[in-house]
Amino acid sequence: MPSGSDPFLPLLAEISEVRDLTPDIKLFKLNLREGRIDYRPGQFAIISAFGVGEAPFTFASLPEEGLEFAIRKMGTVTSALHDLGPGDLVGIRGPYGNAFPLEEYKGKDIIIIGGGIGIAPLRPLIHWFIKRKGDYGDLLIIYGARTPRDFAFSHEFEDWARGARLELAIDPPGAPEWKGRVALVPAVVKELKPSPRGSIAITCGPPIMIHYVIQELKALGFSPGQIVTTLEAKMKCGMGKCMRCNVGNKYVCKDGPVFTVEQISQLLEEF
Repeated sequence: MPSGSDPFLPLLAEISEVRDLTPDIKLFKLNLREGRIDYRPGQFAIISAFGVGEAPFTFASLPEEGLEFAIRKMGTVTSALHDLGPGDLVGIRGPYGNAFPLEEYKGKDIIIIGGGIGIAPLRPLIHWFIKRKGDYGDLLIIYGARTPRDFAFSHEFEDWARGARLELAIDPPGAPEWKGRVALVPAVVKELKPSPRGSIAITCGPPIMIHYVIQELKALGFSPGQIVTTLEAKMKCGMGKCMRCNVGNKYVCKDGPVFTVEQISQLLEEF
């Protein structure tokens, strides 16, 4: 349940650190002035830029790592947040939504497939699985971005590569300074052919990427129940009251944002 006595009243938080991840994505670390927020990977919070507005953002860290959010500058609220720095105050309310059922994944091979800013909600999972390697099978991370400069969390790639198989790619036509793979993320999935046997595939990124990643995974034999993604919607209240994020008879802010493709197929004719 959201922290605080009034679920619509945000807690006050101070920005303790801001890190540039890409030209348009910053990582914000927040410290609560009072109260606490207990969350799980996959859930989200609503952050307020005072005097401007509020917007939902998925937690980009594990609870023991503090409150971290990767925010891409793309609108009024995100632009206002990008203008803030250490010592500035924001509001935060949450957590909202469901979470990844990590206990259900124990003993399984894990395939993480991200694109662009979509790696942010997957970062806590990467940290979780690497720290608990003994509880899970092999970990494969496939991550694509438009250019080398658009890789978020590139400062962690060495750590990721020590705990998992990390496969990176940038979009065609590539870049002169890039010596790695040049391909769209679905093509990388097709090339690497991860096995569906005893596996769970978790993907997040642009909707068009997710669509074709799911197609490639199904072609490899992954069942809809083995494919997990997160849905984005125009969430406002976070509690299913404003009815802006309904998908079929479900609300992304309450019943999601984490869904299996099997669940999504019951809500949408095509995804």
